[in-house]
Amino acid sequence: MFNARIEGVDTTPAFRDAFKSKRCLIPAEGYYEWTISPADGKKDPWFIFQPGHAPFSFAGLWAYNSNLDVTSCTIITEPSAAPVNQIHDRQPLILDPAYYDAWLDPKTQAADLKEILSHDIDASLQFYRVGREVNAAAINKQPNDHAGLIEPIKLL
Repeated sequence: MFNARIEGVDTTPAFRDAFKSKRCLIPAEGYYEWTISPADGKKDPWFIFQPGHAPFSFAGLWAYNSNLDVTSCTIITEPSAAPVNQIHDRQPLILDPAYYDAWLDPKTQAADLKEILSHDIDASLQFYRVGREVNAAAINKQPNDHAGLIEPIKLL
């Protein structure tokens, strides 16, 4: 599954066991969200990041599927807060680094995990609009993997 909503991550059958014992951190420098342009109805990407493009980590869960011999992970999401709520109604949970050890510690009691997740650092997030080539790898038929994908564009 793509994302684990915080509202049911401890009770949803797909996530409850991983929530108890298979927690992880997913490092990032930023992430994208899209809005629909009122001008042409196309998707506009926004790059969301910490001040100075400081690295951070999403709270996540992992699992191993022995039938497929695949290890996968998912990011925990939450209702968005300011400032991200200006462009999207949900966001990945970016955990405060002070709580990394408690989140990862297998001895942390399940009853304490939701409280740990309440310590996010989303209030300091910033964002700006980036070019639509972020979402155009199939159209361009070449990899989209260059620094220009996180550079702001000038809005009219």
